[in-house]
Amino acid sequence: MSIALWEFWRLARRQADLAAMFVGGAALFVVFLFTAPGKLIDFEMIYAILLVFTISALTAAMLRGAPFDKMIVSVGVTVLGVLYVVLLGGHLIAIRMGFGPELSRHLLSFFFLVIMSADMAAYAGGSLFGSHKLAPAISPGKTWEGAIAGMMISLLAGALAHFWFFMELPLKIALPLAGLMNVLSVLGDLTESALKRSAGAKDTAKILPGHGGVLDRLDSLLFNAPVIYYFARLYFK
Repeated sequence: MSIALWEFWRLARRQADLAAMFVGGAALFVVFLFTAPGKLIDFEMIYAILLVFTISALTAAMLRGAPFDKMIVSVGVTVLGVLYVVLLGGHLIAIRMGFGPELSRHLLSFFFLVIMSADMAAYAGGSLFGSHKLAPAISPGKTWEGAIAGMMISLLAGALAHFWFFMELPLKIALPLAGLMNVLSVLGDLTESALKRSAGAKDTAKILPGHGGVLDRLDSLLFNAPVIYYFARLYFK
């Protein structure tokens, strides 16, 4: 998350307050980290942190002074970076800490198996059979054929997880959940592509050869992290 925040700051052309992003992100991270097993995330603490963080970011930008024409962009990017990377991604930490060891392992294994296999299938399907663009104005490389391949493999991965290690998640639940996660994965990927396009960048960084940056790998995970957490809280309560 720290690397992803730094990449987001670079993507925004260094217009955000990086120190404020790290402080606000760290505070939220601690809340997720100390989620007690069997308990919900401490929403009151998250709300309080976001209030203080927003007020502090605005005040710090005001005290820095001119040029004020960049203040709205600076504060907006600062707050958005923390919400996008840490508030969404922190739910994966809450899954690890807020459930029993066995259930949390199963949830996270299901999560990564479905999303990663769908990502690979979408890439392979698009490369081999892709001819109809999914969102050419946002990401010209993505195709409907790749999206269909990703959906098919996500459902297969959901079924595989059920029979392999997650029998407590019925197939009638695992399949719709996997399908929903695949849709959100595509939306998350396209959203991050749109952010990169707005910044005129191909990748958020070049840390991972062939993939770009850490944020390029998190894009499909971030939209899904709250979904798997709140589903588990409701279903396995």
